[in-house]
Amino acid sequence: MSQGHQYEREDGESSAAAVQHFHTHSIPLDMEDIERDWDKPITEAGIAAKASVIVRVGLLDLSAGTGSFRVREMMHRIAYPLGVHVRADVNLTDIEAACTDGKDRITEVIDLPSTGVNTERIWLLEHFADWFSVNLGEDSMYHSRPEVSKGLMQHLDTKDASQVSAELAKQLREEEKHDKGAGAGAEDGSDAKPGQDAVLDALEAASRHADPGDPRAHQLHVHETDWSQSAMTQSLAARAAVEREEEAEAAQSGSEPEAYRISGDARPDIGDADTVAGDPAPAQSGASPQSISDHVRHRPAPRSGFLPSEADARKHSHKPPKGQYAEHFDHVGKERVSGRPGITVRQAHQRLDMIERRKPLYSPAFAGLASAIACASFVFLLGGGPYDMIGAFVGAGLGHWLRRVLFKRHLNQFFVTFVCVAVAALACTGTLRLIGLFDPVALQHDTAYIGAMLFVIPGFPLITGGLDMAKIDFPSGVQRVTYVLCIILMATLAGWMVATIVHLNPQGFEPLGLNPWVNMLLRAVFAFLGVWGFSVMFNSPQRMCLTAAVIGMITDTLRLEIVDMGVPAEAGAFIGAFLAGILATVWRSSVRKGWLPPHLGYPRICLTVPSIVIMVPGMYMYRAMWYLGSFETLSALDWAFRAFMVIICLPIGLAMARVITDKSWRYDI
Repeated sequence: MSQGHQYEREDGESSAAAVQHFHTHSIPLDMEDIERDWDKPITEAGIAAKASVIVRVGLLDLSAGTGSFRVREMMHRIAYPLGVHVRADVNLTDIEAACTDGKDRITEVIDLPSTGVNTERIWLLEHFADWFSVNLGEDSMYHSRPEVSKGLMQHLDTKDASQVSAELAKQLREEEKHDKGAGAGAEDGSDAKPGQDAVLDALEAASRHADPGDPRAHQLHVHETDWSQSAMTQSLAARAAVEREEEAEAAQSGSEPEAYRISGDARPDIGDADTVAGDPAPAQSGASPQSISDHVRHRPAPRSGFLPSEADARKHSHKPPKGQYAEHFDHVGKERVSGRPGITVRQAHQRLDMIERRKPLYSPAFAGLASAIACASFVFLLGGGPYDMIGAFVGAGLGHWLRRVLFKRHLNQFFVTFVCVAVAALACTGTLRLIGLFDPVALQHDTAYIGAMLFVIPGFPLITGGLDMAKIDFPSGVQRVTYVLCIILMATLAGWMVATIVHLNPQGFEPLGLNPWVNMLLRAVFAFLGVWGFSVMFNSPQRMCLTAAVIGMITDTLRLEIVDMGVPAEAGAFIGAFLAGILATVWRSSVRKGWLPPHLGYPRICLTVPSIVIMVPGMYMYRAMWYLGSFETLSALDWAFRAFMVIICLPIGLAMARVITDKSWRYDI
């Protein structure tokens, strides 16, 4: 599930592909029990095809770095309109899910080769879930305007999906204003023209932002509003025609249609069922297939007791599948028909393909620049001066650029972490030594290289691990925290080795002696820049980056100011994280209530984690490793416990905010 181009060997075969040949991380989609339902409406497909979509959504969400509680929520959101029950065990890199639709049950076990963070994917999967639910007749859950989700799912080939959503939201606002004006004109007796289709207009406008030379995937040419040619509508239209033929025959013979005799239900009022807003249904005799198809789209769902008649069965004879999976899917094609509009299995997987194959929003060079800005800002917030910030800027920028390049080769994460931290520390030290040729004061800044290492802080798994534990999901939480400890161990070990080789002695940063008001203003500026940089590193769209940066600017500045007033660092971390969670919830609620544009409805996890990752005590953790390497055990334990107390307060603060604002977190049910 990793992204980017693979490193090509001289013989033309990629190294990663050569290794991947011997590993299978998920059940392939070309299995017979999935392929046979590929072009069926997903509501009429077998349990294997339904589970393939449900579990794949969970896999993509897990690969984006989110916690197990959110992966389960997303899988249940996809399963609900399909009538499927899911029981899933979600860990750091694997999912074991058992799915049942009341007739059959299937268990899938999938795993990821590695883990990472991609906030754009988390955001797009939310829109996929709403698009999926609305097209299956359910309400949207995550966003108040499903038109935005629909537009995004139609233009996943565009590089900047955030721009698509912004264009669509703008068109929706213009249409609402136009409709209000048209309504007022109608009251005045004026001849106002109806507004344009906002969805199509916005998609047409957004398509101009696509970069033909850098496609994300093949563009989809599917419009869910036109179901006249879909497999589901054709099936419903044919069945409606047969139903009317039976009614005509029954009227002549004076008996009830066979379908109602079989079901034992009272005969429904056909006239009421086929009339929408006073518009009569097509005539039972002489109606064209197209008119029937158009009308079927507006019919309510059939009664739950409806069963197909013998004539219907003859027209759509059930052909049992062939092969070793046939005996498990004999019911496919015999279940009740749903009158709701829907999508096929192919259409669902096409969208998921495009979400999975999207390239990173930012190049390695730009991501390195964002890392440099974030770590230099981090150094100032820790108390560093201009020379410390310059050293961290160079070291972190080079280190993260190298990390992105190496990750394209699909190299081991721990190996890449060790190498990139060592390069960052050496680059920072070398920069300060070079400056020292002109100003010897720069040679005294031995602590700056710690700031150059902070780009490897695994903030997402650290926070999501704590949140998983808050939801009593200890297997996933323990795995994530263990992963965090391994990354921190490799990073601090590499930094300690570099410091030992070049004879560095970090003792902290010297006080800057700034005016308190100037210091607070600078803290706000660099907190904003730091959170923006980390958001870019997490592959957030720019609007999401700026939103998280505003939240981080408020919360981190407040945290530092109250710590200066004498509040313990642990309490300051809790207050900062708690406030970040509240602000993210307020932002999302404001979007849902229409106070903010609908395209700004970002997942809370994508706003809170970047805003508080800058609060992680990287300095404490490194000093603990430094003293441990120097065999000063008491000092190592002192700094380790200080770091531990601050770290655990961050997810606790976020969890408390969720408990207060979210009923699903408030109660254990």
